[in-house]
Amino acid sequence: MIKTYNKLVRDKIPSIIERNNGNADYTILSDDEYIVELDKKLNEEIVEYQESKSMDEIADILEVLYAICKARGFSEQELMDVKLKKAEKNGTFLNKIFLKTVEQSE
Repeated sequence: MIKTYNKLVRDKIPSIIERNNGNADYTILSDDEYIVELDKKLNEEIVEYQESKSMDEIADILEVLYAICKARGFSEQELMDVKLKKAEKNGTFLNKIFLKTVEQSE
């Protein structure tokens, strides 16, 4: 029986499949293909998190975000630096503020 996936998977998945007596047919993506597939993978992981609300899915989202940073030429440290700057300027989401409306005088 052959099951079709056609999706980006973690690096060790082919060897895990083979250790379990399977045969993995895969290819190595070009840089451009890789970024496209990372974006798809991020969406997939977010949907899985929305369904399960599990820590495992949060970790998968983070792993994909780190891979996207690296693929786009950024480091994890640069990501954290930008995150901290934005938190300092605009705050975080920890205070649970839900903005309803804004009225501004002209």
